Amino acid sequence: MRRILPFLEWITDYNKSWFSKDLIAGLTVGIILIPQGMAYAMIAGLPPVYGLYASLVPMIVYAFFGTSRQLAVGPVAMDSLLLAAGLGTLAITSTDDYIAMALLLAFCVGVVQLTLGVLRMGFLVNFLSKPVISGFTSAAALIIMFSQLKHLLGVDITRSNQFDVLIMNAFERIPDTNLYDFAIGLVGIIIIVALKRFDKRIPGILFVVILGILVVYFLNLATFGVNIVGEIPTGLPSFGIPEFKIATIIELAPIAVTLALIGYLEAISIGKSMEEQTGEETIDANKELIALGSSNMLGSLFQSYVVTGSFSRSAISGQAGAKTPMALIFSAIVVAITLLFLTPLFYYLPNAVLASIIMVSVFGLIDVAYPKSLWEYRKDELFVLITTFLITLFAGISEGILAGVLLSLLLMVYKSSKPHFAVLGKIEGSDYYKNVDRFGENVVVRDDLLIVRFDSQLYFGNKNFFKKELLKNVAAKGDKLKGVILNAEAISYIDSSAAQMLVRVIEELHDRGLQFYISGATGPTRDTIFSSGIIDVLLKQYLFVQTKEAVDYFDNLTPLSVLSSQVAHQNRRDRN
Repeated sequence: MRRILPFLEWITDYNKSWFSKDLIAGLTVGIILIPQGMAYAMIAGLPPVYGLYASLVPMIVYAFFGTSRQLAVGPVAMDSLLLAAGLGTLAITSTDDYIAMALLLAFCVGVVQLTLGVLRMGFLVNFLSKPVISGFTSAAALIIMFSQLKHLLGVDITRSNQFDVLIMNAFERIPDTNLYDFAIGLVGIIIIVALKRFDKRIPGILFVVILGILVVYFLNLATFGVNIVGEIPTGLPSFGIPEFKIATIIELAPIAVTLALIGYLEAISIGKSMEEQTGEETIDANKELIALGSSNMLGSLFQSYVVTGSFSRSAISGQAGAKTPMALIFSAIVVAITLLFLTPLFYYLPNAVLASIIMVSVFGLIDVAYPKSLWEYRKDELFVLITTFLITLFAGISEGILAGVLLSLLLMVYKSSKPHFAVLGKIEGSDYYKNVDRFGENVVVRDDLLIVRFDSQLYFGNKNFFKKELLKNVAAKGDKLKGVILNAEAISYIDSSAAQMLVRVIEELHDRGLQFYISGATGPTRDTIFSSGIIDVLLKQYLFVQTKEAVDYFDNLTPLSVLSSQVAHQNRRDRN
């Protein structure tokens, strides 16, 4: 049962002293989540109340199925933007249809995550490399920030997930700016930033929300055109099953898969970072997929759009001392009380305040330090990051992710096709054999023996490179060369194409009267050597554990053993 319901792991050992800490953390996150949830729903193009719906059932479900002790689940800016970008490409004519599609998309995301978790395919997220994520996240943060200009300026700006179009649309409407909206939003940004720098424990977001409501109410700013949230439906979300249509699901499939992987990556990354701070390792990658999938699926039945882990709220929860997912239950209670009794209080909440909350929250997603570090030591990965950033910024969210993943895979394939190939020599006064180019004068290089190391898997993509480099170094030795040793310590895999190539290379070297040895092969590589036919041309006695053993064997090789190996080789050629 503990494998199926992870909450049994912590609830059976629940310490009474944890209750107060979970309660404080849950109340703190719940209070912050109310304005944040409404703000993120605006990013998604949904009415603000749907941010509260997404902060209720999914949190309760994750509390039972999640494996992280401090992760705060709910609506987040990134997934909200992805949802808006994905649905924005579809022909949706009414608000009700848009809401229905958003709920169906959340269900589809849950199905994808749950399926991947059951099939134990959490490793797929590894294909989203850090340069891709950094470039994509920074670009998405800029798009999110500038998408809020319509609320900050108090004008209607045509939506777009392309940065240049967004800027042009906003620039055209600057003359129509509502100065009251602009002043409220600008003051909100200044207050949140100032309070955060002064003391992070002060709930600046909550302070700005209360201040904004009071200012609009007492100064009657709504009559001056200030855009407010207006009436928020009172009551808990109702149960409803999304309308399933095959054609619609096929349309939503690409964005559902994207949201599923991005959401999982966000949650697992945040959860792991929280574990590093607490020193408590409880996260199971595949169970996290099941937990997130269940949260999205069951949440969508109660009018929740897609959710995942929130970095800011998880950090606040950790700082407040949360010990278990019980804190999520308390946060959900705060949201439920708000939906039942407190929604009328948010009637006069200015949209500009929500915009200021969003803009400050996502500004931290813009990563500058990581590209700087890549400039120092990995310019190829910096190229992937910049390309992902620019395509996301100017072409679109989905296009940026796809381009980044493809570039990462192409870079990986390119590097594996031309891996490091080293000529080794013996370090003076030792039994170690190291790269001649790195150790220079301290290495003894022999004319009669070539020792090489191939630092990669040997497969169809790099077999020709291996052969070319090996024969080039053989030719460079000239007539004095008598033997070749392949140090295979770094070769963890040999496919069938590479095995056939290696057989032909060994036979070619034998035809030239050269001996060929393999040293340091790992267990899986040795299995391949024996099963692929390499051992038939190599002979078992030419397979060594250490390079030193191969060298000693070469030095002690008698003419009789040379003759016997040549005879065996000739017999094999005759059979072939």
